[in-house]
Amino acid sequence: MEKMKVRELMRPVEEFPRLSSRTTFMEAVEALAEAEKEFLAGRAKQRILLVYDEDGKITGKISPMDVVQGLEPSYEGIKSLKTLPHYRLAPSLVESPMDELRVWERPLSELCRKAIAVKIESFIKLPTPDHMVRADDSMDKAFHLFVLGRHDSLFVTDGGAIVGVIRFSDVYREIVHSMRECSLAQ
Repeated sequence: MEKMKVRELMRPVEEFPRLSSRTTFMEAVEALAEAEKEFLAGRAKQRILLVYDEDGKITGKISPMDVVQGLEPSYEGIKSLKTLPHYRLAPSLVESPMDELRVWERPLSELCRKAIAVKIESFIKLPTPDHMVRADDSMDKAFHLFVLGRHDSLFVTDGGAIVGVIRFSDVYREIVHSMRECSLAQ
């Protein structure tokens, strides 16, 4: 696995369902629910929905976490939450920034009514460098990004364009396979 390139484990963008960045928030919620249903029924290989712009270029993905953040855009302004570790958060560390911004102060029904007309392009974030690898990168770079960023998937680029996604589940499956082969050889 040491010599394996990212392109060997990536899934090409053609394998993923897609949404236009002009899709409404509610349409995206319905598409995510349908993707989940299809995945759980075994009719789809994954539940990741890629987002494309008016030129047809992949610009990001949408997940249930994006939906929650889209409902309450104030989360984007809480910079201190982004710098905290992803585990064992002290409740007092989370409560203070939330109190300052009054996050989720409005009823969910009010947030939902407002979100119906919102296009997902208004809250989908473009992939950052820590969420992307090149197709010809070695897997050690992908491992590094998966572990440090705690990502469930990474965008794969070739020539500057997003050409695929490498999922942690596929990488983990390959790790288990390699470990089993190693133990059989002993």
